Amino acid sequence: MHNFDEILLLLAFLIIVILPFVYKLYLPILKGKKGEAKVRRQLNKLPKDEYYCINDILIKTNRGYCQIDHIVISIYGIYVIETKNYTGWIYGHENSEKWTQSIYGNKTKFRNPIKQNWGHIYAIKNVLSDYGKIKYFSIVVFAGTAILKNVNSIVPVIYSKRLYKTIIGQKGIPCLSIREIEVISNKINKINIQDRKDKRKAKKELVKQIKTGISERNQKEKQLICPSCGGNLILRKGKYGKFYGCSNYPKCRYSKEK
Repeated sequence: MHNFDEILLLLAFLIIVILPFVYKLYLPILKGKKGEAKVRRQLNKLPKDEYYCINDILIKTNRGYCQIDHIVISIYGIYVIETKNYTGWIYGHENSEKWTQSIYGNKTKFRNPIKQNWGHIYAIKNVLSDYGKIKYFSIVVFAGTAILKNVNSIVPVIYSKRLYKTIIGQKGIPCLSIREIEVISNKINKINIQDRKDKRKAKKELVKQIKTGISERNQKEKQLICPSCGGNLILRKGKYGKFYGCSNYPKCRYSKEK
């Protein structure tokens, strides 16, 4: 009986102390999976004879590793989709370096997903350098419960439920043949890291790469050096107050809040 009581106490300890920790640890992963499922449902609606979807792409480039949420290859071009699973209100401009998430007045900065996705497109362009005629479309999807309160962008920044209509609405003159879609998709699938062990290792390297990049970027910003092109960051006055803009504007549109 004494041993049974000890077991009950141990179970109670695990439930009270360990379970909340595990829940907190895996909650972002669960939210991410839910968001990905929403996006995949939209992508599955696309006509299979015109669109080929690849999800969760992890490739190695000459600049390091690159992780892309979704790529859609079609006769009309290639759609590169960046998915965000956020809550709260979202504020941002396509040229800003950081966007803002506001939850009950608590504001958090995160990297501009449009610029983040341009990096992904750059990586894919390098892989497909033999196909100069391809049109690339950038789309940013918010799949969580976030509200796009004040987002200014020519690039589509949408809720997941709008993804299918957005892709279909961007139809134009075909630039790829069905055969080319097959060749391109095979090429991307071939370099996509899918082995679990290799993927785990690559993701660790990617985290280090991101942290190093953020550290270097912050250091340059402190020295008032543009992290995008190396120009000088000059204090300017805009519609929403003072900010630092690159001296090489309009060629470089990097900006930072004061």
